[in-house]
Amino acid sequence: MRLFDFSLKFNGFDIDNARKTLSKIQALNDFEFNDYVEKKKKEIISYHLQHNPFYKSLGKTIDVDNWDSVPVMTKRHLQRPLQQRLSLGYGLKDIYINKTSGSSGDPFIFAKDKWCHAMTWAEIMDRFSWYCIDFNSSKQARFYGIPLDKKGYYKERVKDWFGNRFRFSVFDLSDEAFKKALKTFKSSKFEYINGYTSPIVQFAKYLKRKNVILNTICSSLRVCIVTSEMLFEDDKKLMETQFGVPVVNEYGASELDLIAFENLTGEWQVNSETLYVEVLDQNDNALPSGEEGRIVITSLYNKAHPFIRYDIGDIGTLSDKGSIRKPILEKLTGRTNDIAVLPSGKKATGLTFYYITKSVIEDDGNVSEFVIEQVALDKFMIRYISLNELSGDMKKTIAIEMEHYLEPGINVYFERVYKLERTKAGKLKQFVSNL
Repeated sequence: MRLFDFSLKFNGFDIDNARKTLSKIQALNDFEFNDYVEKKKKEIISYHLQHNPFYKSLGKTIDVDNWDSVPVMTKRHLQRPLQQRLSLGYGLKDIYINKTSGSSGDPFIFAKDKWCHAMTWAEIMDRFSWYCIDFNSSKQARFYGIPLDKKGYYKERVKDWFGNRFRFSVFDLSDEAFKKALKTFKSSKFEYINGYTSPIVQFAKYLKRKNVILNTICSSLRVCIVTSEMLFEDDKKLMETQFGVPVVNEYGASELDLIAFENLTGEWQVNSETLYVEVLDQNDNALPSGEEGRIVITSLYNKAHPFIRYDIGDIGTLSDKGSIRKPILEKLTGRTNDIAVLPSGKKATGLTFYYITKSVIEDDGNVSEFVIEQVALDKFMIRYISLNELSGDMKKTIAIEMEHYLEPGINVYFERVYKLERTKAGKLKQFVSNL
């Protein structure tokens, strides 16, 4: 029995027709595909201007024939009760409701109509099938957060059962927890690992310390798919070595869809079937491929709730090797709220600090995890977990490298901790600015 499909259908998501619709879209030739995208863009704008009072008030100056006239939405526009944002004719029984994790600092409740959510699942299942993963039969080792309240906890466990997956805690990354996880891998026929990057990296580090290659004890394992947090190239190499399988990078947003997925040739292929993805400058002008800017996304199917030219809060670059049919995400730099402001007034992506520190301590083998917090213009705190205290020389090297790559006058402080704070969803934020 195809339990995963059954669970979607039981909840009102027509996955069979969604798959057929996605297949028809993918069968279009280049000319037809371009027409399809332009038609869907106009359709979704026109629909919300006619049926959504919230969006109509936001888009008073829209000309449906001029995409540049469409305003950019942010999460702050959506900080109001869900009922005020829903399109006319949609009630709570007609929609899928969820809440973002708040990793951007602006959590909110969102909605999708059921057809839109079915298309979301068709897209996700299509991409996973590139690696021979079938949600109805392939067993998943899941490294995700889980609600700690009783109702939320058991709801997720039931979903895990229907999804043919076993969930490992991302809140306990101790050797004892990983020892139990390894025992589960030995006795289970997992076909893929899926979850947040940072705990999976920690599991790989544990395997390295124990000199274990995972697919030698779990021969059914095919692939590891990471999401929600930055994936660094050296971490990817470590995981591929210790797991013995390819590591695939996924980029998505719960309120939208799967945004980009690493294809079989190593490209980060953007979802062009159900989303329209742009990169804009600070004045909301579209940037040419190859230039870095704000990632702005339109959901082409969500009629219950508008996500039109929606600024997701990320910074990235589209490759000039891509096309409207097959856009390629060249890089994802970080979040717009991860910007560090230096004493001179210069700005730098917060992950720059993380890269610098990581490059210095990576070969040490002592530090397992760390985060960087900007507490003042000239003051940065590095909190880290390690077997031993960082040496004075190591701390000095990190401080020198930060000044070298950024500017003089930066003061770096260190605090060794035994546990790093994660979000309620279990994600680890590598850089935080308190300015």
